[in-house]
Amino acid sequence: MNSVLTALRVFEEVATTQPVGLSELSKRLDVPKSTVQRCLRTLAEAGWLRPSTANTGQWVITGRAFSLGSAMSSGDDLREVALPELNRLQAETGETVHLAVPDGNELVLIERLDSPHQLRAFLALGTRLPLHAASTGKAYLASLPDERIEDFLATELPSLTERTVTEPAALREEIAEIRARGYAVTEQGLHDGIAAVAVALRGRGGTVRGCFSISGPASRLTPDLFADYGAKALAARDAIERRLP
Repeated sequence: MNSVLTALRVFEEVATTQPVGLSELSKRLDVPKSTVQRCLRTLAEAGWLRPSTANTGQWVITGRAFSLGSAMSSGDDLREVALPELNRLQAETGETVHLAVPDGNELVLIERLDSPHQLRAFLALGTRLPLHAASTGKAYLASLPDERIEDFLATELPSLTERTVTEPAALREEIAEIRARGYAVTEQGLHDGIAAVAVALRGRGGTVRGCFSISGPASRLTPDLFADYGAKALAARDAIERRLP
């Protein structure tokens, strides 16, 4: 735990004083240089910090940190309204529940309610989710007007696993199915070994505010559970949307 707290202190100090170097960080935090260096490397590997291109030997925060801050701010009221129902959904299914908000042609993960199982789905807060591969992304994609869907399908759609759907025709069929049943399903399309069921959340004006998913190991979240979990997700969606502004 101490190492985590130290890394957070390093991140906060860089965010406040950037660009800043190793020696200055060590002095400001009263932490040995070797410890600060390990934290910097860890935070860089995680995508939160990077070496400054203009100031050799100094560090700055990345665009990921900025985008998460923006997404977290825009999703604050959504999270507050959604959390009671999402907590109930997590307890009822025993699987991890993720909440994400739109940011351009991706979603950004702003909340995660972890499964108590040792083997579980896990995505770090701030993870950017591709619309064609993540269950939340597909739920969001299906909520868009056809013109915006076609614009998205005309972009490059990378294959993330052997089961990622990248063919526009196949995605159009999947979008039609999602619209018909109300929820999206992904079987190992984003990560090997992980399955998920997701729905979109709309505000009173009809605009999609975010999406949430029930995610778990494909060995446990099997196709025979999709309809049941989909119904549970839709019930949670309805309860949340009644309270959204």
